[in-house]
Amino acid sequence: MNKLKNSLNWTLGIAVITFVLAALFSIVSTFILSGVTWAVGMIIVLIIVLVGVIFDTIGVAATAAEEAPFHAMAAERVSGAKEAVLITKNADRFANFCNDVIGDIAGIISGTASAFVVIQLAQQIGQGENSAYQFWISVIFTSVVASLTVGGKALGKTLALHYATPIIFQVGRLFYLLEVKLKINILKNGKDREKRKKKAKRK
Repeated sequence: MNKLKNSLNWTLGIAVITFVLAALFSIVSTFILSGVTWAVGMIIVLIIVLVGVIFDTIGVAATAAEEAPFHAMAAERVSGAKEAVLITKNADRFANFCNDVIGDIAGIISGTASAFVVIQLAQQIGQGENSAYQFWISVIFTSVVASLTVGGKALGKTLALHYATPIIFQVGRLFYLLEVKLKINILKNGKDREKRKKKAKRK
């Protein structure tokens, strides 16, 4: 019963996060694309695709990585090792966020951005009202974006399976730097917070 409740809470939470992030990314991408040429728009679309590929790679690496190497690093007090342990312990949720939330949002936003770029390109070359011309531009550009997305994710999965440990270690180091430099705690659980509160009270 507790597992089901936790699962429902997680599902609801991730749904809300997805809604907020999707809306935010959509607003930002639309705002940026509205003031640029089609060439710059293409670059932005490729960046969005790259973001999706990177997060998909990290998500797969999280499920493929093992805890043991990170425990050994944590025992030697290597920066980022504890964060890497937390990632591997919560690999299912971490992968869900990277692959399904960020990855899927990137896919949706890149599709929307592609349509915007196609319209701009057709208008710039004087074929904005030529539906057939715009149709073929859309087909070609969408096909290129789709092939880059699928091909990039395929390459990313291969890299993730072969280099899972170094990839997650680098992500762990990034989270460590965010916590130390910017005081942003992403992976710390409730127990860690309680320990910090107790230490603060003792001081």
